[in-house]
Amino acid sequence: MSVAIALHCLYVLVYTILFMSTIDWIVLFLTLLLIVVYGMYKSRGIKNIDGYIVGNRELPWYTVGLSVMATQASAITFLSAPGLAYSQGMSFVQFYFGLPLAMIVLCITFVPIFHKLKVYTAYEFLEKRFDVKTRALTAILFLIQRGVSTGITIFAPSIILSSILHLDVTYTTLIIGLIVIFYTVWGGTKAVSYTQLLQMGIIFTALLVAGVMVVKLLPENIGFSEALHIAGKSGKTNAIDWNFDLNNQYTIWTGLIGGFFLQLSYFGTDQSQVGRYLTGSSVRDSRIGLLMNGLLKVPMQFCILLIGVLVFAYYQFHTAPLFFNNVEVSKIEQSIYHDEYKAIMQRHEAISQEKSIVSQELATALQQKDETGIDLARTALQTKNEEDKALRKEVEVLLKKNNPDAELNDNNYIFLSFVTSTFPKGLIGLLIAVIFLASMGATASAINSLSSTTVVDIYKRFIHKTGSERSDLNASRIFTLFWGIITLLVALYASQLGNLLEAVNILGSLFYGTILGIFIVAFYFKKIGGRAVFIAAILSELIVFAVWHMDWLAYLWLNLVGCVAVIVLGYAVQFSVGKKANKE
Repeated sequence: MSVAIALHCLYVLVYTILFMSTIDWIVLFLTLLLIVVYGMYKSRGIKNIDGYIVGNRELPWYTVGLSVMATQASAITFLSAPGLAYSQGMSFVQFYFGLPLAMIVLCITFVPIFHKLKVYTAYEFLEKRFDVKTRALTAILFLIQRGVSTGITIFAPSIILSSILHLDVTYTTLIIGLIVIFYTVWGGTKAVSYTQLLQMGIIFTALLVAGVMVVKLLPENIGFSEALHIAGKSGKTNAIDWNFDLNNQYTIWTGLIGGFFLQLSYFGTDQSQVGRYLTGSSVRDSRIGLLMNGLLKVPMQFCILLIGVLVFAYYQFHTAPLFFNNVEVSKIEQSIYHDEYKAIMQRHEAISQEKSIVSQELATALQQKDETGIDLARTALQTKNEEDKALRKEVEVLLKKNNPDAELNDNNYIFLSFVTSTFPKGLIGLLIAVIFLASMGATASAINSLSSTTVVDIYKRFIHKTGSERSDLNASRIFTLFWGIITLLVALYASQLGNLLEAVNILGSLFYGTILGIFIVAFYFKKIGGRAVFIAAILSELIVFAVWHMDWLAYLWLNLVGCVAVIVLGYAVQFSVGKKANKE
C-alpha cells in the first residue's frame, strides 16, 4: 500500500468517526457481531456434505419461512425499494401479487416430490425424469443467473459504506464481498438459516421504527394521513394499475401473470430458495414455511415502499438533495464546475422554500376539505416539482461534463441519504445494520446454493463421482470460495446497472421462464422426453433474449414467454422425433 493510499484511508477513518456517533458504531458493531457469532455457534460440528448443504434436514417451519423471506429480502430491497417509491410511486408492489398463488402451487407439487426423492438440489430430479444433459443445462442456466445477481446483492450494501465513508464504491465492494465470502465459507446452510431467523426479527423491528420516525419528522400539523394525501396528489400512491399494457412494467396483470411465473420459477427451481425449504424437517414444515412467506411478503414489501412515499412527503416540506449520491456530489463540488453547481443549488433552495409553503397550503385545504384550494395547491406543487426536475437535469449535465462515467441513477442512495441526514443517534447504526444483515443473509444463501449446485450437479456427477464425506465437504468449501470470488468480480461492475432492484428482476426474468418450463414439463407433460426438452430449452432461451433485446414486452412477461416456449417447442420437437422414429 502506498503512502498516499494509507493517508487517504486515515482521512476516511477520521471522517467516519466524526460522521457517525459513538452509539451508532456500537449499535452497528454489536448487531453484526451478534449475527456472526450466532451463526458460527449454530454451524459448529458440521462433518459432511449433508450438514453443509441441507442442514441435516431438521429445521422447523418458522425457521424455514423466515429463511426463505431473508433470502429474497436482500439489501437491494431496503435500499432500492424506498428510492423506487420516492421516484415512481407504489406501483412496484404489484410485482409481488403472484407470490401467494405461486406458494400454493409449490406446496402442492414441488415440495412433496423434492422431499420424497431426498435431493440436495432441485436439478437432481431432472436427471431422474429426463437425462443428465437436461440436468446439467438447467444447473448451468441457474449458475449463470444466480452468479450475476449475487454480485449485484454484494454491491448493494457497498453503496452504504461508500456514502458513509465518502470512499469510492470499488473499495467498499471489496470490503463487503470479502467479509461475506469468509462468513459463507465457514457457515454452511444451517448457519445461514439460523442467522436469517435472527436477522428477520431485527429487520421487522427496524422497519417499524423507521416508519414511525419518518412520520414524526414531518411538521407538527402534518400527520400520517396528510402525508399520504400530499404524496397521493403528486401521483406517488398509485399502487394498482388495471390497464392491460404489455409494455408497462408494473400493472395488476404483469404482477399476477408474469409475476406468478417469475415467483414460481424462483421459489420452485432456484437452488438459493429450494435449498432453504429442503432443510425443513418434514413436508409439513416446508409447506407452512412457504405459505408463511406468501402471506407476509406482500405486506412487508408494501410497507417498505410506503416508507419511500413518506420520505417523498417529508421532502415536500424540507430541502431535498438534487442528487443523492454524495460521492458524485463531492466530485462536482471540488471541480471547475463548482460555481455553476452552487448557483443551481441556490435556485433549488428557493424552489424548496416555495414548495414547503404550497405543501402547507395543500395540507390545510385537505383538512378543511376545500376542493378548490386542493386543486390550486396541487397544481402549484406539481409545477414546483417539475421546476426541481429541470434543475436536476442541469446537475446531471454538469456531472457528465465533470466525469463522463458518472452514474446518474441515484435511486439506491435516496433512503440512505435520508436516514443519515435526519435520524437520531443510535437509530442510524441500527438501520445501516439492517441493510448489512439483509445483504449477509441473501448473499450467504446465494453463494451457498451456487456451491451446492456446482458440487452436486457438476463436480460429483461428472468429475469426482466417488469421494469421502471429508473430501466432499472440502470441495463444497472450495467451490464456495470460488463462487464468492466470481460474484465479487461481478459486483465491481454492478454500478452500471441502474436501479438494483429492477436489475435483479430483469436478470431473473431472462432465465427463470426457461428453467420453470423445464420443471413444468417434468411434472405435468409426461409424453415429452429428455432430448425434446433439452432442444426446446435452448431455443426458448434464444427467444427470450431476442424478445428482451427487441424490447417488445415488459420484462415480467419474459417469464411467461420462456415457460410457454419450452412447453410448445418441447411438444413440437417430441412430435418430430417420434415421427422420424416411426419412419425408421
